[in-house]
Amino acid sequence: MPLLLLGIASIVFLVSRLTPADPLVSIVGERNLNNPEVVAAAKARWGLDQSVFVQYFTYMKNLLHGDMGTSFTTRRPVLSDLGDRLPATLELTFCALSFGILFGIGLGVLAARRRNRLTDHVARLFALIGSSLPAFWAGLLVLYVFYAKLGWLPGPGRINPRATAPDHITGFYTIDSLLTGDFATFKDSVLHLVLPASVLGWGVVGIVSRLVRASLLDEFSMEYVRVARAMGLRERTVVNTHALRNALLPTITIVAFTFAFLLTGAVLTETVFSWPGVGSYAVSASRKLDFPAIIGVTILGGVAFLITNLVSDIAYALADPRIRLS
Repeated sequence: MPLLLLGIASIVFLVSRLTPADPLVSIVGERNLNNPEVVAAAKARWGLDQSVFVQYFTYMKNLLHGDMGTSFTTRRPVLSDLGDRLPATLELTFCALSFGILFGIGLGVLAARRRNRLTDHVARLFALIGSSLPAFWAGLLVLYVFYAKLGWLPGPGRINPRATAPDHITGFYTIDSLLTGDFATFKDSVLHLVLPASVLGWGVVGIVSRLVRASLLDEFSMEYVRVARAMGLRERTVVNTHALRNALLPTITIVAFTFAFLLTGAVLTETVFSWPGVGSYAVSASRKLDFPAIIGVTILGGVAFLITNLVSDIAYALADPRIRLS
């Protein structure tokens, strides 16, 4: 994992430095680009007057000490910026993943039990639409229907703009509002989570449901399932107690990588819903050529994928005694 993380950081750093884009535009502004003194001072301040290799080794040395550099635009440490925005993304990711797992497993089991029937076709169509719709289009659609037209749910943001955010304890508005006893803010934050979490989780529903359906159909052809049915066990017991546990093993890996993908890939959803998370931070950094912030977001994504890969391996061993015994 450390070697992979080193490779990720190295590739992103070198690519960012070799691109023709000039970060000085975001540092000094277009008006000051023609001022040699201002440009020279900015290059010396941010180390841009040194060679790429000197910049690389300086950055890596700082990274080993937990320093991801300073953002060109916010003038704050990138690690602090990510720390402020990560709880918002984690809160959205956990809600979207929970929605995707619950509905995905339910649809997958329902489709497998009613194979080639109307229920199966409807479930697969719902999953296919969720996997195919672009997140930005689905987000705009649900905002138009449920917020602009029907008024059932609130619009973009984590809470009402006129409301006051709860005291910062964990960074999760839902948890912090409960811990402080602010139930009005809790209700407001939950309602603001419904639309973005549903849009983000709909794609997860499509992936999980199709995988669970295919895995369950494979398990139904196994001998132990036929024996359980021949013994007179109820179909619900055969499916939920025996077949589903084995069918969920491949889903563990998908869920783990989906979590890492949602953590860093919710860019479009966060942009549409004005969600102040890591995704919107990455979009802002890309627009302004904020290389330290871009590299920091990429390293965060690499760490997320490496950790979830490790967790999925451990979960496999816990879920399957054969792997644990081997």
